[in-house]
Amino acid sequence: MYAQERYLTLLGRFSGDTDTALPVEATLENIAAALFCTPRNAKHILRRLEDEGLIRWLPGRGRGHRSQIAFLADKREYLLELLRSLAGKGDYKQAFELLEGYGNEVEKAEFMAWLDGSFGYRKEQGEGGAYAADTLRFPVVSSFSTFDPAQINYALDGHLARQIYDRLLQFDDLEQVMLPGAAHHWTSSDDAREWTFFLKKGIRFHHGPEMTSADVKFTFDRLRASVDNGWLMRGVDEIETIGPRVVRFRLRKPNHIFSRFVCAAAASLLPAGFGGRSEQDFWKLPSGSGPFRMIHASDSCVELAAHPSYHQGRPYLDGVDIVIMPKDFRPRIEGTPEIFRPRDGLGKSWAGEHASATADWLALQKLCRGCTLLSWNLQRSGPQQSEAFRRAVKMILDPVQMVADLGGDRALPAYSFLPDVSMARTPEPPRTERIRAALRDSEYAGAPLRLTANPKYAEDVQWIQKRLQEWGIALDTRLSPTASCRNLGTPETDVTVFGLVLADDEVDEIEAYEHGGCVMSNYFDEERRFWIRERVDAALAESLPERRSQIMRQIEEQLRDEASLIFLHHQQLQTYLHPSVQGARLNTLGWIDFKEVWLESCLDVGGTREAGKLVSGSLS
Repeated sequence: MYAQERYLTLLGRFSGDTDTALPVEATLENIAAALFCTPRNAKHILRRLEDEGLIRWLPGRGRGHRSQIAFLADKREYLLELLRSLAGKGDYKQAFELLEGYGNEVEKAEFMAWLDGSFGYRKEQGEGGAYAADTLRFPVVSSFSTFDPAQINYALDGHLARQIYDRLLQFDDLEQVMLPGAAHHWTSSDDAREWTFFLKKGIRFHHGPEMTSADVKFTFDRLRASVDNGWLMRGVDEIETIGPRVVRFRLRKPNHIFSRFVCAAAASLLPAGFGGRSEQDFWKLPSGSGPFRMIHASDSCVELAAHPSYHQGRPYLDGVDIVIMPKDFRPRIEGTPEIFRPRDGLGKSWAGEHASATADWLALQKLCRGCTLLSWNLQRSGPQQSEAFRRAVKMILDPVQMVADLGGDRALPAYSFLPDVSMARTPEPPRTERIRAALRDSEYAGAPLRLTANPKYAEDVQWIQKRLQEWGIALDTRLSPTASCRNLGTPETDVTVFGLVLADDEVDEIEAYEHGGCVMSNYFDEERRFWIRERVDAALAESLPERRSQIMRQIEEQLRDEASLIFLHHQQLQTYLHPSVQGARLNTLGWIDFKEVWLESCLDVGGTREAGKLVSGSLS
């Protein structure tokens, strides 16, 4: 990139709007200043650019004869060809940096249009036409936070983990049944305090070795020490290996859904000792035993390839390329297929806004299992310490009115984490006299509150701020792209708006309360955390799902009634697929499982066989 960048720099500095083929005056000193180098180095650079056929340098000879430079490559064509070449090699970061540094608005729009055409499901012919590789390429609007399952906090990271790694068991959310994973059989004691898992034979990690009980023990011992996801090992006293293919867990307290706990993405299985690599090196390109192996990872792109010997059957897709859009270009991807969003990305949908999504395309829709909500920082002094004040705010922020005013993919007013519970509840319209009475009881004196949130919630935050202002409640808002579950619990924040997606009703609801990086676990005071933990223990000790659900609803109702949490809305997930794409459905996180996707037919498009693509969606 040395010569290319310097060519673009000189072109921008000296050519202006003139024809690039016409020489323009430029002294050697001017060249050196533009390139931030010495005149001597400038001569070397000019010679190299001439050798590559990019410029013609005409040094001035004698008094009164100024040096001239002619640019031989058209800037637009040269830049776009360079950007396409970089993107084709997977170097999207470099491509976007060049585009931002040297591209004008027309060139940026043209490159984004080209990039849009490169996304989707494609069947690319190999040399000689003997082999066609089926590849899915799509953009994401958030970078990966981690490849380490023990640190997972977002759906983007969790979904990637499910592609790379195995888990002991799997949970079928459609049939609501447990299925074998790396374990072909499992048992539990009558009191649910001892769980034994029997591993399949022949499961191999991507780097070759067969999985054994030592790998399972290594994984869960490591998970127990995790600040974020150690809650999954709550109550585990001992992990015992019984031969190479049997693992036994002994718990201090009953847990009738421990089998569901080991299905979590955070419980993904790793090779013992990181497969003989250093831990730092391992996470650069981790090895699992899942349906896809990671073959490249950078700040701008993650590339996956099918694991041919995957024990549950080779994926149909040969590869998956995940392009990470730079922050500065995220507003520009409105014209591209917005396929996936991170865990808390309950943002605006563009579903139905693309002309290419014709009537014969398949629309996938799903009501998000989870919600957007407001949570108070109860570890900080301020008006939020008054239950009367919190109740007043809850009445002011009427979810029905919010959905009506803002619309978009806000499909349902929320009164619970779960849409089914919200739909069963009769909305109670806010009453002015009750709001006034609550504010009076709170003795609120006008102290401003500080709200911190991710910019994806900007519309929600603006609506909240306006509604509270109407009642004399001052709200200072801070929208930051770096705002996340990990740093929203700062002492300077009184309240936040965020989203939760519950892939598993029971386990993920517990995670919302106990995950070390989650907002609620950091915002609740010690008394509430202790009470919640006791109630969760009581739920896990129940063998009947109905009893567990009843206890979990009691926790939620208590927090809702005291307005420690204020539920806002549930999101509608939606995307469109070309008719040739088969096997796709939205899972509980709003993602499409890559392993299940296959292509029924292909359409010839300019030498590349395009088998359909997602054109729209708002997925969490």
